[in-house]
Amino acid sequence: MADKPVARTPGAKRAGPGEYLFEMAKIDPIMGGPDYSTAFGACVEGDRMIVALMRMPAGTNSEPHSHPNEQWTFQLEGSYRVIIDGKEYDRTPGTVMYIPANTVHHGHVSSDEDCVFFAVKDASHSLHGTKVKD
Repeated sequence: MADKPVARTPGAKRAGPGEYLFEMAKIDPIMGGPDYSTAFGACVEGDRMIVALMRMPAGTNSEPHSHPNEQWTFQLEGSYRVIIDGKEYDRTPGTVMYIPANTVHHGHVSSDEDCVFFAVKDASHSLHGTKVKD
């Protein structure tokens, strides 16, 4: 019997042979960026892609960070003011955001409601990035 593939991201669900559907609400949540963000939720990894359904509590933030893999994020609920490469943008429901690899970004959730987003990254690295040193 072949060994089950291991997730790149600690605590993430790794898709195995014959696994095709994943109920995100039933997957144990992990921190989206333990050293730099309040985001948490379910994460599933395949061979070439990583997907995550994340929630950030109202009024919280992420600190400047980057990751060696590119990222797409689809905003589902709430609003998030993001700073990408020094420029500010508002991520609102229905907005898709693209972060190129190695691009510094951070932001904060409005105080009105939690921010919920679906993230997709290539699997050249884990879900987690690296906090920018002060």
